[in-house]
Amino acid sequence: MENKITSLFNIKYPIIQGGMIWNSGYKLASAVSNAGGLGLIGAGSMYPEVLREHIQKCKKATDKPFGVNVPMLYPNVEEIMKIIVEEGVKIVFTSAGNPKTWTSFLKENGITVVHVVSSSKFALKSQEAGVDAVVAEGFEAGGHNGREETTTLTLIPMVREKISIPLIAAGGIATGRGMLATMVLGADGVQVGSRFAASIESSSHDQFKETILQVEEGSTQVTLKELAPVRLIKNKFYQDVQDLYAKCPTPEDLKELLGRARAKRGMFEGDLVDGELEIGQIAGLIHEILPVETIVNNMVREFEEAKKEVAFL
Repeated sequence: MENKITSLFNIKYPIIQGGMIWNSGYKLASAVSNAGGLGLIGAGSMYPEVLREHIQKCKKATDKPFGVNVPMLYPNVEEIMKIIVEEGVKIVFTSAGNPKTWTSFLKENGITVVHVVSSSKFALKSQEAGVDAVVAEGFEAGGHNGREETTTLTLIPMVREKISIPLIAAGGIATGRGMLATMVLGADGVQVGSRFAASIESSSHDQFKETILQVEEGSTQVTLKELAPVRLIKNKFYQDVQDLYAKCPTPEDLKELLGRARAKRGMFEGDLVDGELEIGQIAGLIHEILPVETIVNNMVREFEEAKKEVAFL
């Protein structure tokens, strides 16, 4: 399956694991890399020294390429970037910020840089900033989302029209058929989040993983747009947010309800009632908690089978 993405990252399959907070520790990242994809450590839920520990453990767990996902909105981003350079990480995915801020610094240190966007406008800005590839994430995705509300099916061809660098599709992809569909639309590879969240190697709580299997069509919704849009499972906390909206809250009211560490409580500690449970719409197609190697092999097999089926049309 050699193409621009496999060549860029020196991997077997153009499958990249999402750097999801509270899910993407070194065990998940190394497992995805060992299975032929590109694993990402999610720095967004780690203190700097915890990130260093996960990078070092990942090096011991795999001799394949892996990277770190860095949401740039966190206050300790400078320390995180310093650790990434010190530990010799070769691939960094940045998100939630201006790609110009860190791209030059990272590339000067020999690091391949990918930026996550939710619109063709910001994909073009990322290319102009000098990134090596772009992740275009549709509105179906779990966790923090774009304000444009553009779905993956629409976003990928629009971004492909604007940029010439490699393009990775994200949002609503958990199967080989989904992978093929986005690549037909112009993507060179895919980033997969929810499917890997429901893996044995994911660092999230077992109760959260079991909840993913119960998600059906309509079980998730994007909310808290005044702060940072996020797709959540409709649990009690989600309903508390909706009840507050009925009272025309200010952003400060929403921040007070959200509090601190709400996502950690939900996904890492297993508080299914008052925790923040972030997952994508595609969870409705996830019915088993599987080892990463099985997930990757299933995707590749289904991708190849779907290609043959399409050839007969």
